[in-house]
Amino acid sequence: MNNETLETAKTTIDEIGFLDIELDASLDLFAEIERLKKEKNAVLLAHYYQEPDIQDVADFIGDSLGLAQQAEKTKADMIVFAGVHFMAETAKILNPSKKVVIPDLKAGCSLSDSCPPHVFKKFKELHPDHVVVSYINCSAGIKALSDVICTSSNAKAVVESFPKDQPIIFAPDKNLGAYINKITGRKMLLWNGACMVHEIFSLEKITKLKLRHPNAKLIAHPECEDIILRIADYIGSTTGLLKYSQKDSSQEYIVATETGILHQMMKASPGKTFIPAPPNNNCACNDCPHMKRNTLEKIYLCMEYEIPEILMDEELRRAAKKPIDKMLEISKAVGL
Repeated sequence: MNNETLETAKTTIDEIGFLDIELDASLDLFAEIERLKKEKNAVLLAHYYQEPDIQDVADFIGDSLGLAQQAEKTKADMIVFAGVHFMAETAKILNPSKKVVIPDLKAGCSLSDSCPPHVFKKFKELHPDHVVVSYINCSAGIKALSDVICTSSNAKAVVESFPKDQPIIFAPDKNLGAYINKITGRKMLLWNGACMVHEIFSLEKITKLKLRHPNAKLIAHPECEDIILRIADYIGSTTGLLKYSQKDSSQEYIVATETGILHQMMKASPGKTFIPAPPNNNCACNDCPHMKRNTLEKIYLCMEYEIPEILMDEELRRAAKKPIDKMLEISKAVGL
């Protein structure tokens, strides 16, 4: 490929999110990605919701907490983040001296988008006696306005680290916040945000599915709506769901979260059956369209040319790092 083609591709990144360069169809992407990892001392971190091929070539696969922990301790010079934008931002917040690249800048998050920092700042100012606990699925701007960050794995522990009489704002996920209120007895003030994937599940269709599979257990992510969580046999983070399916004696599971996790579940428990919970229409809406923007081709290109790169204002980065550090301290203290 000549320099002119590369320079032309660079000019469209802000518009389309990735390097639009045609690759030789005979290129062994798995081998090339492994080569680039060694040549550039790069680590590939992938979320459980990525396509199976991406999960299989990743150095570490995890949920938001696991990925943040890996990003904090990596010795790599370059972090390649196969996830969505806020996850790559978190890696940069924790590693200012490292290069962080993402396959597609347009891999956003509906939940993160539901909480614009300038609007949330005004909301926070209306409640000056409240501390802010923010779910990690938010922008660096929201993190900078927060006292502590949490994930679905550690949200209960984070909330319970505050005295019971301490007023709390929980943002941006109202469903996770409501679930934590329910299991802790708190009365946190909830921001009205939600994940488009976890709000799409149909109670009616899941109920019918359970009739056809009477021995199947429904396992659900706490980002799901309360009507789904009420009938779930187990509620947990993505990692929690995976571990539960490995240790539990049941042979069938209806899984109410993004379908990407099924790949790891089937690898870990090949003799068991995993059924994706049906959405309330006929689309594949329990596939996150943002997560699925990433491809092996885009990963190879961002590693080869080291763009798109995550860049961040240093003042914002420092402000966003404090609540993440506090989360990691709490997680370590409770053994997560």
